[in-house]
Amino acid sequence: MNRKTSRGNRWGLALIGSVLFVLGGLVAARGLGAFGSAQTPIVDGGVRQFFAGSGPAIWWVVAIVSIVVALLALRWLLVQTRREVTHRPIRLERSPTGFSEVSADGVADAVAADVASSPAVLSADAGVADSHYPPEVRLRVVADERAPIGELRWHLSAIALQHLRDALNSDHVHAVARVSLEPPPASHRMVH
Repeated sequence: MNRKTSRGNRWGLALIGSVLFVLGGLVAARGLGAFGSAQTPIVDGGVRQFFAGSGPAIWWVVAIVSIVVALLALRWLLVQTRREVTHRPIRLERSPTGFSEVSADGVADAVAADVASSPAVLSADAGVADSHYPPEVRLRVVADERAPIGELRWHLSAIALQHLRDALNSDHVHAVARVSLEPPPASHRMVH
């Protein structure tokens, strides 16, 4: 998930949370008798008459609003699952005579191989999130749950990402690592 998606999630959740907070406060106040007796129904004769007098048009409006809300929710779900890994070349340098590019897949494979070279790592996968320079690298690492996490962190920053910075000739490379810890696979015994 990129920063734009995260910002949209925060704003959307803050808005929904605020609306629900206000509605919850109104319901609590109603239950405590702030708006008349708590025994009177919330939907009184005036509301019933409004819906009865509006005819079928009000139900079309309710249906359209419901469809719009459902489509917005579906769009939100699709944005959450969007994979932003690129396979386009990364442009490293531009000069009057041309430009230098490197394969995004090659960069991802090299970073994954560097990460997997650590004894603490069971498997590693990488992807380049955009083709801008310097690119953002997304790492998915499965590490041995018994390995010291400090050693894994050191290997990521001092070995794998340093090799990437050297290869791209850049002082800064954005990287996001998702590390999951698992027990190592059971050793296989061979019987002769």
